Parts: sequence; structure tokens; C-alpha cells
Amino acid sequence: MELSEQELVRRQSLQTMRDMGIDPYPAAEYVVTAYSTDIKSEYEQKESLLPQSQADEEAPQVEPWDVSIAGRLMSRRIMGKASFIELQDSKGRIQVYVSRDDINTEAQPEMYNIVFKKLLDIGDFIGIKGFVFKTQTGAVSVHAKQLTVLSKSLRVLPIVKYKDGVAYDKFDDPELRYRQRYVDLVVNEGVKDTFLKRATILRTLRRILDEAGYTEVETPTLQSIAGGASARPFITHFNALDIDMYMRIATELYLKRLIVGGFEGVYEIGKNFRNEGMDRTHNPEFTCMELYVQYKDYNWMMSFTEKLLEQICMAVNGSTDSVIDGKTISFKAPYRRLPILDAIKEKTGYDLSDKNEDEIRDICKALHLEVEPSWGKGKMIDELFGEFCEGTFIQPTFITDYPVEMSPLTKMHRSKAGLTERFELMVNGKELANAYSELNDPIDQYNRFVEQMKLADKGDDEAMIIDHDFMRALEYGMPPTSGIGIGIDRLVMFMTGKTTIQEVLLFPQMKKEQ
Repeated sequence: MELSEQELVRRQSLQTMRDMGIDPYPAAEYVVTAYSTDIKSEYEQKESLLPQSQADEEAPQVEPWDVSIAGRLMSRRIMGKASFIELQDSKGRIQVYVSRDDINTEAQPEMYNIVFKKLLDIGDFIGIKGFVFKTQTGAVSVHAKQLTVLSKSLRVLPIVKYKDGVAYDKFDDPELRYRQRYVDLVVNEGVKDTFLKRATILRTLRRILDEAGYTEVETPTLQSIAGGASARPFITHFNALDIDMYMRIATELYLKRLIVGGFEGVYEIGKNFRNEGMDRTHNPEFTCMELYVQYKDYNWMMSFTEKLLEQICMAVNGSTDSVIDGKTISFKAPYRRLPILDAIKEKTGYDLSDKNEDEIRDICKALHLEVEPSWGKGKMIDELFGEFCEGTFIQPTFITDYPVEMSPLTKMHRSKAGLTERFELMVNGKELANAYSELNDPIDQYNRFVEQMKLADKGDDEAMIIDHDFMRALEYGMPPTSGIGIGIDRLVMFMTGKTTIQEVLLFPQMKKEQ
């Protein structure tokens, strides 16, 4: 590996430290007693409690207190007998003041060279023990009494520098940022905050579901049948059993087995895998939450979903609003409810009610929508909605009552022939959730699977295949149940105002690095 000049200098500094008897990668625990943001807020609180004085020179001062902090060195300035260091810890940044007189002592003679002979480099991890004070310029700082090298950085961080109003060394290339997320998190402000908000979303989601009395469970990631959704799976080989297995495309059929087994409500938050395209809103590996609750229907689930998203938005943003790409999205209930065929009629002028497959194919041609010979009625309706309707629903909208051909796991509508009790939640022109009154009639379910197999025979590689064990479970009896799947990655996008899914994935899939 060819090293740059700066990398060679850092390795020389590393060796110099070792020659001085300093371990640049010590194993011992370093005790941290305070963090940057907490120090600043505590100082401000102490300062607010001081009595006021009209003469600045007589103004009372906050009594200094001792702290031990640690973090990454992000900048430094040597000014005569003083050195100013900017330290970045897990919560933010704080200035550290180092006096030559404080460290040029018998107790720490090597630290004089470490700081003032520039053996420290941007990116090094150091520990500082000292006391908190405020500089004459008003910066809350830590006056270092002891400095410990905790980890030497051998690569140069791309710290942004400004000259004549122009920024240099910005780390803003998307491919580099996603491939080297560890650098992105260090140098780009706000990136870490997105993932802290993601953690808040998951924590709030779990709290709400747990408080409702539902049980979090885990189901197999490797499955013998790729069921629970219409999608192309990833295939792998299970050597111990000598069989091909599928990475799960959904958790649905296993969670329904647990409803059969007597759970009141179960949910799982986990990875699903669909061997399909990648774009700004799709990633083949994605996180999904699926919830199933007995004795409920899709009307109840719509109301539950509204309350769920309201609370999550409040936890993340402090209100029920989120700003996405300049648009204010309100997650305040209630949301509009619109049947899918009405939505298509509203946007295209064509009424698909009671239309057969050939008639819908003719409508697609009239609208200049290319269709595949293998597509059935449901697939064409799905494509029509995706092409002409989906992107138009910016505020949260429940699209309801899907045709049976599009919904092989959904209960037939109680009053509308040929339709099912299903909804998808649209936000900012994209699907966020998919939910049903779950089909619990085993004979009807078997016939739906047979129809899916016919589509597969026609070349539809996303059609479902029969899961005979799931059919056996249904035959033992499943109570009326409502279920929902919510895409967590998209939920994070909507709650944090991000417009690409890669911005909310710590390590999105990338092409192999050259």
C-alpha cells in the first residue's frame, strides 16, 4: 500500500511516541465523567444562578469544577505558551485549553512534546482531565491538567477548510459517504443525528406496542418457502440440510401461525430481503415492522396506525409535523381514506369497476402504459395506480379496498363484491404501510394460492407459491385478525425529512469497490 506524505508523517509520530515510552493504543479503561454538551449546559445553568453585577470586573464567576473527558481531536492552534484544541466526543464538541506551564512538569515531561512539538494529529483520540472555565471570548472550555493519548489516527480526516469563502476538502460525494459511513459520521454535521432519531423511532414504536400488550417475537430469516408477499427472493443453499432456502421476503405467515397458537398480538421488527431493484426509495435489504392482532379488522388498524404515527412524530420532532423536501407533512389524525379504484378514476378518468382482464389491458394501452403478457388483472391495476396515482398523495392517505387479484392473503370485503379489506398508507407519494383484515378461511386461502400459481406458470416471478404448513395452521383455525407491515426505513425518511433511503441506512448496499 502506497502511503501519502501525511500518512508517513503520522506513522513517524507514532514511532516517536513509542520511543518516548508512550503507548498510543493503551488497553486500560479511561474513565469519562462528563460530555461536551452537558458541560456547556451545566455551565450556563450555574451562570444563570449567579447574582447580577453592573460592573463587569465585579461580576461573580462560576466556580470551576473538575471533569474527565475524552474524544477525537478535530482542530488545534498553538499560540505561544498556549494551545487550543477542539475535542469531539459522542455528544458534540468543546474547546480544550492547554498551557505549556501545566504540562512541562516532572510528572508529565513527555506531554510537552506531544502537544507543543505536534505529535498529536487531527483525528487522534485523547483523554483530558482538568477543570471547566470560560475564556475571555466567552467560550466554555476545559483547562487541561492532564492529557492522555488513547488512540493514534493514521489516516487524514477530510476536514472542511474555508478560504475566501470557498470550502475545500468537503466529504460530500454520496458514494464515498455511504461507503465510508464512519468518516461521514465524524466530519459531516447532522448525519449522526439522523441515526439517533432512527433509534428514537424504534424505541417509541416498541414502547407503544408493548404498552398495548403485544409480544415482540422472532421468526426465521431463512425460509423454505418465500411467502407473505409478492416479491422476487434471494436464494441460498443450506449445506447442513442440503436444500435451497430463501431469505425471507416477509414475516407474515410465521406471525399468523402464532395467532393460531393463541397469542393476542405479536409483532416483529427485522430485516426482509427482496431481490429487486435499487433506487432512491428502495433497498433490497430493508427493515420492516409487522403486527398482527386477533379480533381486529382493517378499520381498527387504520385508527391504530394514525395514533401510532402521531406519537412517533411527536417523539422525534416535538410536533405532529415533519418537513420533507420543503413540504410540511402532517401526521395528525385523521387521514383521508380513498378506495383504490376511486383513486384511479380520480386521476385517469377511467372507472375499472367490473372490468375484466382484457378491458383493463385495453385501458392500459389507451393510457400508453406498457404491460407484460404475464400480467393479470391485479398486476395491471397495481401498475396503473403506481404510474398515475401514487406520487400524487403527499399528505398521509389510506388507499383502501383493493381488488382480490392484488390481495391473495386478504379477507373479502364484507359489502363490496370482488374487493378486499386492505389498505396501503401513502405518504409523500410513497407507500409506508400495507395492512389487511387477514384471510382466515382456509378453503378460500387455498384457492387464492392456486390462482397465484397460475400467474407463476404464466411467468410472474413475484407470484406466491403454496405454503402447505401455513395452510395446515389455518385449518386448525385462526381468529379474525388484522395485520400491518410498516417499512421502517421509509418511516425514518419521513420523520427526518430525508429524500433518499441511503441517508437513513448506516451501511447501504453498494457496488464492489474498485
